[in-house]
Amino acid sequence: MKTTFTALVAAAITAAAPAMADLVVPNLSYRTGPFAAGGIPYADGFNDYFTLLNERDGGIGGEKIQVPECETAYNTEKGVECYESTKGMGALVYNPLSTGITYQLIPKVTADGITLYTPGYGRTSAANGKIFEWVFNYPANYWDGASVAIKYLLSQNGDDLKGKKIALLYHNSAYGKEPIRTLEELSKKHGFTLSTLPIDSPGQEQKSQWLQVRREKPDYVLFWGWGVMNQVAIQEAANIKFPMENFVGIWWSGSENDVKPAGAGANGYKAITFNGVGMDYPIYADLKTYVYDAGKASGAGDQEGSVIYSRGMYAAVVIAEAIRKAQELAGHSAVNAAEVRAGFEALEITDARMAELGLAGFGQAFAATCADHGGPGGAMIQQWDAAAGKWMLTTDFIAPDDEVLGPLVAEDSAAYAKENNIAERCN
Repeated sequence: MKTTFTALVAAAITAAAPAMADLVVPNLSYRTGPFAAGGIPYADGFNDYFTLLNERDGGIGGEKIQVPECETAYNTEKGVECYESTKGMGALVYNPLSTGITYQLIPKVTADGITLYTPGYGRTSAANGKIFEWVFNYPANYWDGASVAIKYLLSQNGDDLKGKKIALLYHNSAYGKEPIRTLEELSKKHGFTLSTLPIDSPGQEQKSQWLQVRREKPDYVLFWGWGVMNQVAIQEAANIKFPMENFVGIWWSGSENDVKPAGAGANGYKAITFNGVGMDYPIYADLKTYVYDAGKASGAGDQEGSVIYSRGMYAAVVIAEAIRKAQELAGHSAVNAAEVRAGFEALEITDARMAELGLAGFGQAFAATCADHGGPGGAMIQQWDAAAGKWMLTTDFIAPDDEVLGPLVAEDSAAYAKENNIAERCN
């Protein structure tokens, strides 16, 4: 008899999970395949933060957190299978780290009443809480990232990009296509010429695209890559001697795993980030004491402090704070999925709270509302220093251009509402 993938997933999760859990936050991860270089550190950071809360604090509000992990291999079909296999465990929120999976899960979580948290990825217009009741993508999204990149380039050119040529090199998927409309609008506003160069997944073959870059000589290349595609692109850029300081990746294209294979050739490469880099934050001392030194680190325990590890940890921080807020609003600790959604919508993380968490300056303060599920959208620029072997932050947070982004979010979310017969809320 043929065993279905769903049955295998359910059996694996059941075998690995305790019989009873208080707070369930599934980890839809990918530790295999061409995107594992990003999936592994993110999953480890996500898991390790919840382990820290369990070991140091006894959980959240006295309730232990269970984080059942399910392998998606960054495959949309498998991601949906993982969702279906874990939601019955009492799942409170999902963070699938995949735009493709996110698009498929939005109608499902809406019907099932479970929060979908997609920080820095997914459907950008889900920032409009009037339409997307169960989806949150603060503190920043892809259109914010595209706008921040252009504002940064403006700052490097006397606030004038007229006549400049900018190429977008992107993963040919829902993820990679997300910034195109925003960049088109920004090109009209600022007078630069935009060209787009898609790269088919998984992105190991890019010779033709980089030949086109060499031929057309754009002033800047923006990059929306992920997984093995990132290493290949940075090496190809080095091969054609493209000036690395003019090569700027989105936050999923700026990890140590992306630049180290190119050695000195990657020096000067830049990427956007919505969180701090390195381990110079007090939280890492607690992680060392309660997780690393205690032998409780996730995976191989070799990713701590890396860019994507820290971003996975950040996602867990926000989820934990939303659960804490839900407990406060509900007046009890064993909160359900609807109560957690209310916590996400009422969540405010101040600079003071970030400092209390041991993460002062790590991320922007934000306050969600019924209408605003997207946050401030600010991001910084990080640059790779090959000699030092680490990322260096070169700017403070740069705010996106809401004058351009606001109408785009309103337009796209209104179209989604019309297609799906959704009435606006928050009136």
